[in-house]
Amino acid sequence: MNLRTRNLIYALVCLVVALIGVGPEIHRHHVQQETRQRTAMVAKKNKKANQNHHQKSSHMRTPIDWHKSSETVPYPDLSKVKNFWIKVSLKKNRTYLYDGNKLIYTMYSSGGVYKKDPKTGKMKSMTPTGTFHAQEERGESFYNQSLNEGANYYVSWRNHGTYLFHSVPTKAGGEYNVQEAKKLGKSTGSHGCIRLSIADAKWMYSHLPVGIKIVIVN
Repeated sequence: MNLRTRNLIYALVCLVVALIGVGPEIHRHHVQQETRQRTAMVAKKNKKANQNHHQKSSHMRTPIDWHKSSETVPYPDLSKVKNFWIKVSLKKNRTYLYDGNKLIYTMYSSGGVYKKDPKTGKMKSMTPTGTFHAQEERGESFYNQSLNEGANYYVSWRNHGTYLFHSVPTKAGGEYNVQEAKKLGKSTGSHGCIRLSIADAKWMYSHLPVGIKIVIVN
């Protein structure tokens, strides 16, 4: 074997060794690149969702008017909503209407006041948390003599008339309790029901289908 042939063989061996070493590095580079691309896509999607949420929030009526709708845009057309459900945040004093994962409307609301739980020693809302469903019981008005309080446009979501969505509260004569109404969207105030503006409660009374999922969280 002459010198030229040996040099050629040596060069080929070096090339093969180099390729073997570069292979895993190339694979690792591709994996890292794909990971970065996926991360960028997720970040872009989350940014868009946050922008949509911000756009939705920009429609909120300010200052809060407990007579009127919470948003300045029309209520959602439920005939076009495929997966309608409701989420109530007690601490945020908000009721959110969703189509699947998409927020379609936000309502100012007020849930049950917080009291100390004798079992745990922690503060707990008088509104139960968990997953419930809209029930058949609904009406234009009610008055609870034992609580000396009533409301308009109610829809039951637990215990068939015990826990309701309804308007800001009314007094014995039927007039609205302005002092309590002013708490809407700002603080809790009820005995367990979810208070809404008059317009929002009326929409719920007229449009909320029986069986719709309602998730109530702290």
